[in-house]
Amino acid sequence: MPAGVVDNTDNTEVHGSPTERVAAAFRRIAEVDRPEVWITLRAQREVTAEATALERRLAAGEALPLAGVLVAVKDNIDVAGLPTTAACPDFAYTPEVTASAVERLVAAGALVLGKTNLDQFATGLVGTRSPYGAVRHAVHPELISGGSSSGSAVAVALGIADIGIGTDTAGSGRVPAALHGIVGIKATLGIIPAHGVVPACADYDAVTVFATDLDRAVAAARVMTGRDDRDPRSRTWPADIRLAAPRQPRLAVPRAEDLAALTPSYRKAFAETVAAVTESGIVTKEIDISGLLEAALLLYDGSIVAERYTAVGAFLDTAPAGADPTVAAIIAAAGRTTGPGFAADLDTLARAESAAEELLREFDGLLLPTTTEHPSIEAVQADPITINRRMGTYTNFCNLLDMAAVAIPGAPTADGEPFGVMVVTPAFTDQVGIDLAARIARVESPTLVADGVDLAVFGAHLRGQTLHWQLEEIGARFTGEVETTDAYRLTALDTTPPKPGLVRHGPGLGAPIVGELFRVSRAGLGGFLAELPPPMALTSIELADGRSVIGFACTYDSAVSATDITSFRGWKAYSQRKN
Repeated sequence: MPAGVVDNTDNTEVHGSPTERVAAAFRRIAEVDRPEVWITLRAQREVTAEATALERRLAAGEALPLAGVLVAVKDNIDVAGLPTTAACPDFAYTPEVTASAVERLVAAGALVLGKTNLDQFATGLVGTRSPYGAVRHAVHPELISGGSSSGSAVAVALGIADIGIGTDTAGSGRVPAALHGIVGIKATLGIIPAHGVVPACADYDAVTVFATDLDRAVAAARVMTGRDDRDPRSRTWPADIRLAAPRQPRLAVPRAEDLAALTPSYRKAFAETVAAVTESGIVTKEIDISGLLEAALLLYDGSIVAERYTAVGAFLDTAPAGADPTVAAIIAAAGRTTGPGFAADLDTLARAESAAEELLREFDGLLLPTTTEHPSIEAVQADPITINRRMGTYTNFCNLLDMAAVAIPGAPTADGEPFGVMVVTPAFTDQVGIDLAARIARVESPTLVADGVDLAVFGAHLRGQTLHWQLEEIGARFTGEVETTDAYRLTALDTTPPKPGLVRHGPGLGAPIVGELFRVSRAGLGGFLAELPPPMALTSIELADGRSVIGFACTYDSAVSATDITSFRGWKAYSQRKN
């Protein structure tokens, strides 16, 4: 269990019936006595009634991948019938429609416990800017919880909710994860629709997920992804999406000069994390990220902040009684930006995005500290602007430059407190980021992206063989070893490099041939087809388990003149025997 997370394993494991889990969650709510976590907590009887109905659906055989998973929803995200306040009582309204991301979780069997506290209008990284009270850290109540998705993160860290749903514009779905030693996933912008979310900066807002482990976080994120026409900024996975990190990944890390914002204890923890990553076999290389850090300043110091005024500026101009003064001042200042300034900053961002792409071209991802320090509530209240600004040093640029990020625990500090790192990757390479995060955490990597086509390989494209690099180049994902039916024969073709030829002869006229199955993007498969040299072909291959998949074969006439190696039952066995 990550340092700093309350050990409440019996309550947070997804075991027991949905009704039992609801009962355990409400017992935990009473036990921890943290009312500031919730703005609206649903009545236990209501959630229990939904859990009972869920059990009937399960008994009837309905497949529900998130059955009984308990969810805490940030209160700038709509849940039908529950007030949405964005942590401002005067702003409150009761939506009739649930936000699409939450709607998808519920459809998969998740149960919503309630709406959680936040930095008002999702403006802040500290969790203290709310008239509903500062959300205290789960373990050290004198310290901040991080924001703006403070309540959702703490509900997870306290072992109440399995999943916390938040938003992230400047780092709000990552900083609270770092401070609690949990996982935070911020997908590529628009991949999880923002329909039903009170906007902060509409072009740069992302719906995020917290969990205590990567598996659970990815399971929720996978359900929430997919375009929704109600969100004009929502997006789908592209046809050329990379579905896996390579077996020998390369990670960029910042130079010492770029880590100046870190406290000494955080700087030491980051160095230890990088050392452990290198020892695990991942190649790391220091790069100059000053350009990324400069781009990050545009979120609040430039005209981009005008989007915050567009979202709620007119409302705050009415001076509502519940407005947080720090938030109101930030958004009021955003209203004084100019059109030419906004246009100039968009141009600067476009150039910065291009520069970032070039900077990271030779890498699979960028490893960064998530935040700079863990201040006390008292310190933040005494200096609400400077500390908050510093805490977003490494998170602010991510959405501005259209990048994805996975926040996970790094090496703890010298006194055993949580320290978080992020794997940052270009847009749509979310699965690569998940794979890299899993490697760092030393766990099996869960599948976020289900798109793609299964491709069976039997020769030079097998792992460890001469052409396997072509699969890695397109981000193919290994899914397991396979065997054909006994209808196939295998030959050694006279080609450079050497490769086998698989040909179907008919049931019983061959032998089961061993191969490997990969998931590839549709564009990647098309690229293989377009560049396939003779006598190779792509065709339907019958597998021993009854499936038919696309796979490599060869023309019949080329196989007739080649050496039959069917008795070896596979190319690797033949190659080893030959050598």
